[in-house]
Amino acid sequence: MSQSSTTVEVRILDKEYLVACPQEEQEALLKAARHLDTKMREIRSTGKVFGTERIAVMAALNITHELLERDTMSDATSSLLKAMDNRLDKALGEPSGN
Repeated sequence: MSQSSTTVEVRILDKEYLVACPQEEQEALLKAARHLDTKMREIRSTGKVFGTERIAVMAALNITHELLERDTMSDATSSLLKAMDNRLDKALGEPSGN
């Protein structure tokens, strides 16, 4: 696993940025930049938020909210699966695997 860094050019809301990252993370960085660019364009297109900095903050808040929602859903799913596993153990007469 190489840790050699390379500089990648990304374009977000019509502005170019040079970002250093490990070579093996280039695709992930480009994907993240495309996602951010899309979110920022969506916010800009509403016409309700003005200024690149404000658009960036709103995009960051929206993306963070999505990630936190996903984590919460994952936690809820995990709890539900654990409860179902315990019920199955009880129904089958097996000791609970806590």
